[in-house]
Amino acid sequence: MTMLPEAKLYVDGTLRDAAGGRTFDVIGPWTGEVVGKAADASAADVEQAITAARRAFDESDWSTDVDLRVGLVKKLRQLFEEHKPRLVELARIEAGAALGAVGRAHVDMALDGWDDYLRVFPEVEWETDYGTREGYGFTSHRRAFHEPVGVVGAISPWNVPLYVNVGKVVAALLAGCTVILKPAPNTPGMGAIFGELADKAGFPAGVLNVVFGSDPAEAGEMLVTDPRVDLISFTGSTGVGKRIMEKGAQTLKRVFLELGGKSAKIILDDAPNFAMEVAQTMLVFHAGQGCAVQSRLLVPASRYEETKAILAQAYAGFGDNWGDFDNPQQIMGPVISQRQMDRVLSYIKLGQEEGATLLAGGKARPDKGSGYFIEPTVFVDVTNDMRIAQEEIFGPVLVVIPFDDDDDAVRIANDSEYGLSGGVSSGDFERAMSVARRIRTGSISVNGGMCIAGDIPFGGYKASGVGREWGREGIEEHLETKLIAWKE
Repeated sequence: MTMLPEAKLYVDGTLRDAAGGRTFDVIGPWTGEVVGKAADASAADVEQAITAARRAFDESDWSTDVDLRVGLVKKLRQLFEEHKPRLVELARIEAGAALGAVGRAHVDMALDGWDDYLRVFPEVEWETDYGTREGYGFTSHRRAFHEPVGVVGAISPWNVPLYVNVGKVVAALLAGCTVILKPAPNTPGMGAIFGELADKAGFPAGVLNVVFGSDPAEAGEMLVTDPRVDLISFTGSTGVGKRIMEKGAQTLKRVFLELGGKSAKIILDDAPNFAMEVAQTMLVFHAGQGCAVQSRLLVPASRYEETKAILAQAYAGFGDNWGDFDNPQQIMGPVISQRQMDRVLSYIKLGQEEGATLLAGGKARPDKGSGYFIEPTVFVDVTNDMRIAQEEIFGPVLVVIPFDDDDDAVRIANDSEYGLSGGVSSGDFERAMSVARRIRTGSISVNGGMCIAGDIPFGGYKASGVGREWGREGIEEHLETKLIAWKE
């Protein structure tokens, strides 16, 4: 497998090594072997990045010169297009993306989302006039000005790194903020390329900084606790998100959190192609490593045995059509790491101990290679109080739960600490919409509608997060409101 070039830090306008020349190994999910090296940032490197971002925001015209930043964001977008083959390589080698998944979530969708940000940016309102009001014997005119919040610490995960990095970095830059991007240690290259291409584009020093290290917590902790950082934008687990909110409270820092999910797909009894709807719920895309995947399948109790037969046939038909690095038709590769593999396998064992029935899969597949391969897995005879139905597994594991009627389906879907995404299928559109409106989740697909795209907001209810990413709302998350009133 191709060795990746060493990932460099980008601090204060300079591509460079970490202090003392420290590096760490990047392990490839397909092989479990070293596929590259990355600079291992120290506390001093992170400190320099924060200082640079603070200075660039406070002392340059980045926050006020809209034409400058839009022009540079467009130039950076063009450079990413020119380096698309490298993006594909990074998604495959670092993140373990199968070729068939690269375009759908890793690269093409990320670049399309970038274009969406540029399309919706003119819709952002920078001023809101509230008119005049009489009071205290005189007239006041009131106007709100919407201004960039300041320095943004963007902390991103390893599952779809380019998509999330674009979602965070581009929104913050367009809003007029300066940024410190901290990608996950599993996928440093997909963060480092932002620094490399920003350097080529001619970004002012300090506007965009990229730091990463072998310790996933050290740099993140510094960003979260430093009072010079005004906003933390984090995508990752709910547990880490809670810690960020707690630590950020010390400086009353604004936090945007896109966290975990245990989303439900509800197939009602009148779905026009019930078998197809069930079969399409196989959790195989990118080995189930997505926060918004529909990992709970809810079906009518009256059709539960039929559902089991459909899934048994679907999973058998899927067979070994996964885990091939060079097959452009495949959408499933390995999970990201040995740690994640152990976690997923532990949940599979737990599901059996809880009394669920393993309908398909359930095993590691060393025959696929020396990397981290787990076969597509589905549990039936699941109740919603089981841990495999309540906790985010983040792997290719689907659980199937029966419901009695529409009210019961809504109850089960909402009986979760999460509320990120979901789906409803029915032959009656109004019935499907009625169910969808009652589910407490940030986005939901009705009859296959696409509820995730770069021009619309994305985020969660409950333990799935705070705030919205993408769309105009994603840019406006990075703005403060200043109200000015004057006597007339």
